[in-house]
Amino acid sequence: MTFQRSETPHCSDVEGCDAVDLVITPKTKDLGGFDVRRVLPAVERRSVGPFVFFDQMGPAVFPAGEGISVRPHPHIGLSTLTWLFEGEIMHRDSLGYVQAIRPGEVNWMTAGSGIVHSERTPEELLDKERALFGLQVWMALPQDLEETDPNFQHVAAADIPSFDDAGIRLSLVAGKGWGLSSPVKVHSETLYADVEAAAGSALTVPADHEERAVYPVRGAVEIDGATFEAGTMVVLKPGLSVDMLAPEGAHYVVIGGAPVDGKRHLFWNFVSSRPERIEQAKEDWREGRFAPVPGDDEFIPLPD
Repeated sequence: MTFQRSETPHCSDVEGCDAVDLVITPKTKDLGGFDVRRVLPAVERRSVGPFVFFDQMGPAVFPAGEGISVRPHPHIGLSTLTWLFEGEIMHRDSLGYVQAIRPGEVNWMTAGSGIVHSERTPEELLDKERALFGLQVWMALPQDLEETDPNFQHVAAADIPSFDDAGIRLSLVAGKGWGLSSPVKVHSETLYADVEAAAGSALTVPADHEERAVYPVRGAVEIDGATFEAGTMVVLKPGLSVDMLAPEGAHYVVIGGAPVDGKRHLFWNFVSSRPERIEQAKEDWREGRFAPVPGDDEFIPLPD
């Protein structure tokens, strides 16, 4: 694949241009030897495209006998996507799906009117030390699809479109970009790419999507002469193609898409355009009206 210079203006062509709109530093929470970095929502920015939630899990190494154990909990009004760099997680949900996820694969769960799921280290892996490192994101459903039927989709690593050229290895996790289209069944205009960049390589992030952000997970990226280290989200200004340099090599993701169609309310694991829908979901969970996860009888109580 040969990179062609986008017809949209590059920041480097515009005098005095700064391609960066905002830099978000995530909040880190220690879950007992396991760090989670919450990037979105942030005070500075609630969403980027349809992405209303963005968490970095780890990197962490669990000793034998330990792992993650997220008990069954509910969601409404969103789709979740788990993308791992290291490790393995077992997904179970109230639709009856039982699906392990490994690096390079996608677990795409659409909650819609309501779903319950759990996420745990597979039992057969608990007897040995293992690493876990990845991202979990939530995407708000468009208002006319907030109450759609829940659904689950698993996409194998071999089915994720990618290219490898000029030191750039890009996998299109979801949505469309760089002439690729992911099989993940998104519900609005979406961009989610995983990029492994060799030292000295560059990738142009086109202006095809109105909202875009870059998040380095390893190494640092350089934009218009400014360096951004791993663990910071760089929100790009709209309407400009931006050249992403990796002087020493880097691993980063690019997210974005069309802006969310109206304000979203978030409480715990619930997302909705209507506050009263959040209250209904709270009551439904308290009263046990969500469908259970077959074979997993535990649950997380509604927080205060």
